[in-house]
Amino acid sequence: ADAPDQTAPVQLASAAPDRWTYLQRPDLGRQLNTDSQQHLQALTLPERRYDLALVVVDGLSALAIARHASPLIRALRLRLEAEDWSLAPTTIVTQGRVASGDAVGQLLNTKAVVVLVGERPGLSAPDSMGLYLTWEPRIGLTDAARNCISNVRPEGLSYTEAAYRLHMLLMEARR
Repeated sequence: ADAPDQTAPVQLASAAPDRWTYLQRPDLGRQLNTDSQQHLQALTLPERRYDLALVVVDGLSALAIARHASPLIRALRLRLEAEDWSLAPTTIVTQGRVASGDAVGQLLNTKAVVVLVGERPGLSAPDSMGLYLTWEPRIGLTDAARNCISNVRPEGLSYTEAAYRLHMLLMEARR
């Protein structure tokens, strides 16, 4: 089988079928729906192990993702391209929460997953993005297994600084 197209993001959805359910049932936002699970399984080659999966999740602020996900991914890829990191196809999860990245990482057989998620809007920052790094992602992990970098946005932690910090965490986790 051919390797997946690394330029086209894979569209996925959580088990929360709508926004109301997402807000009322956080557990469903942590899971992928059946179609998404099957789609990822179809992309996975049993002998292939990726180093890193980038998972973009709307979370509680889709505005944050719309504004900041692409610039952060570009800044991170600049740091990773000189090294031998194998990247899984980027995934986008709608109605998702941080833990949905564990399912993506497990199904794509990755060593690490970074979830870019729209953080809960505050009084002064309705567009803050968080980054959550999990080493050896698998379904059922808790937040204690993750490293978090918060407030990624031009008025907070710059894309360059966030990519630098994330890269350092990735290098240390890999080591």
